[in-house]
Amino acid sequence: MPLVDRYQRIHTNLRISVTDRCNIRCFYCMPDEAIRFLPQRQILTFEEITRLATVFARLGIDQIRLTGGEPLVRVELPSLVRLLVNIPGVRDLALTTNGILLAEHAAELHSAGLHRLNISLDALDPAVFEQIARRRGLDQVLAGIEAAISAGFKKIRLNAVSIRGLTESEVVPLARYARARGLELRFIEYMPLDAEGNWDRGQVLCGADVRAMIECAVAPLWPAERSDPSQPAVDYVYADGGGRVGFINPVTQAFCQDCNRLRVTAEGQLRNCLFSTTEWDAKALLRGGASDDELAELIQECVLHKKPGHGIDTPDFVQPARAMYQIGG
Repeated sequence: MPLVDRYQRIHTNLRISVTDRCNIRCFYCMPDEAIRFLPQRQILTFEEITRLATVFARLGIDQIRLTGGEPLVRVELPSLVRLLVNIPGVRDLALTTNGILLAEHAAELHSAGLHRLNISLDALDPAVFEQIARRRGLDQVLAGIEAAISAGFKKIRLNAVSIRGLTESEVVPLARYARARGLELRFIEYMPLDAEGNWDRGQVLCGADVRAMIECAVAPLWPAERSDPSQPAVDYVYADGGGRVGFINPVTQAFCQDCNRLRVTAEGQLRNCLFSTTEWDAKALLRGGASDDELAELIQECVLHKKPGHGIDTPDFVQPARAMYQIGG
């Protein structure tokens, strides 16, 4: 049976976090100091991840994305890629990375069978990059992008978080950079998932404003055909044929009614929403001798308890206790 919740949403997309560790400290994702990372023994092994992903695939999951933290700090990640691409039913395997370590891993990831890359790039100005990441590393990210292109990746997407009062100056340079390299670009509204609890609605640079900047300075945008109704982005193509740009607007234009995504944290907790305040413990079953059928039952229970929406736009919204790096981006 497919994974259908009470609102008739069919779930086919799984995000698996492989670590909560990261080599930068973006303020919208994690704290700058005094971070207590998970001990290695608490994080799922590659074999446990593969077994859990196989059960998900039997239930209709056909798209998997590896996340973190920064997944490339996990040793021997290409080995996990080789395991996951061979699971029957998995037709798409992607990786979200900040790009810092991508230059040294791009070729091996491609050879291992990875299908797609999502690379976080919030700014092209080194000062703005460091203000967001609280670390240096822009040159490494740009080198990682070039290495991924050279390695043969055909599907590379750049993700930029839009923050009012900070990233307006980066919108047009990012659009031109992506167009020049034939890369898809997506702008993501700043969400309340920061570890320090400083998010404020006034910091949200909405997708409509970003789109207006691009149309004014780069080229007109036309709505693109929506090939996947469950995708979070509203996509546009440049009227002159010069590429594609999308906008993920969880704050101003929620897409919960079409959400098909589930999540597994690095230590094996199932989440049915990025903003969920409840988790289901798959690791306990994996390490407690449970059968695949019992794992499937836990997954189905998680799906059945999914709420109609994240509730950011409601007065009773509660920010999750976990920050983005602990959930999986």
